[in-house]
Amino acid sequence: MKVFRISIAALVFAAFAILAHTQTRPAANPAAPANRPAAAPANIAVIDSRAFSDDKTGIARVMNAMRALETKFEPVRNELRGMREKLTAMRADIDKKRTIQEQRITAQQIEAADQLEIQIKRKAEDAQTSFQRESLAALDPLQKDIFQALNAYSQAKGISLLIDISRVPVIYAAASMDVTKDFIADYNRTHPATGARP
Repeated sequence: MKVFRISIAALVFAAFAILAHTQTRPAANPAAPANRPAAAPANIAVIDSRAFSDDKTGIARVMNAMRALETKFEPVRNELRGMREKLTAMRADIDKKRTIQEQRITAQQIEAADQLEIQIKRKAEDAQTSFQRESLAALDPLQKDIFQALNAYSQAKGISLLIDISRVPVIYAAASMDVTKDFIADYNRTHPATGARP
């Protein structure tokens, strides 16, 4: 389950690598006069997008989407777990009986175990491919909605530059610059989990 959750989180927040583009930058004007006054200091804030998927304090829609995917893929995870347990038992049985049974029988058991191992590998690969495809389909609209909400939030708060500290190395940022909790609260209030999907 943890592997699936990490995969989902990676898919959801891949677009948040650098959120410095939340504000449109005006094109440079080479004809601007040399005595132009210096620009006012930018209002910079930081956000940690890893918190969006926190079970208790994250974005409710993200958690609902992740839970729905986990629930959908739980049967195949359980099936794979059962197949792996069966393979382990088969290998242990082969090792235990190898010296007391005919080589022909041992060879048949080894072949059966090898076939099961191939089945497990194929099923796991198919499940991972299906999981990634469905994750993108379910989470891409949500990711876009969160990105738009970050833009709107930044503009409403007068933020000129918003940096995702989970993606961009930051040596130091005062706690007062971190808008993660405020944004999550704002998003959960304006985009309730029970509402229509973005």
